[in-house]
Amino acid sequence: MATTANHVWHPSASRVLLLDGYLPGPRGIPVRPPATLQWPPKDPADVLDYQLDIAPALYGNDGDAVATLDVLIIPSDLGDLSVVSSAADGTRAILWLQGGKAGTKYNVILTIGTEAGRLISRSVLLPVIAFAAVGATSLPIVLEDGSSLVDGSGNPLLLGGD
Repeated sequence: MATTANHVWHPSASRVLLLDGYLPGPRGIPVRPPATLQWPPKDPADVLDYQLDIAPALYGNDGDAVATLDVLIIPSDLGDLSVVSSAADGTRAILWLQGGKAGTKYNVILTIGTEAGRLISRSVLLPVIAFAAVGATSLPIVLEDGSSLVDGSGNPLLLGGD
């Protein structure tokens, strides 16, 4: 007799940001502010999961985890980016985001409360681009480190290009 298999959902690793700015440094040396956090862009038709991992802020407190999550998206007019659902997985806050207007860079402000009572608030930018309107040959192939893949002459290789 066959039974239905249960699906175990795992968030996509392609849209995870690790909270920055919590690395210890030598005393007396000025600390530069962390870079602005930004998720990879989405198309207005996409409904995707995006994550913020706050593990560096909880270093040394192994039992602490995300307990509460408050999300504010700016701008927030009709047709703008919105939260479908949210969840927590240990030190990760997970948002399912939908919609958005092409050409808009949204500011997603997450305020995360932990089980130990910590409160962490960060802004993450999320650009919305109408990928369907962009010709495939106009998109460069980007490597994991953010650099473009180039040919022997230093010209960027384009997705779908010759």
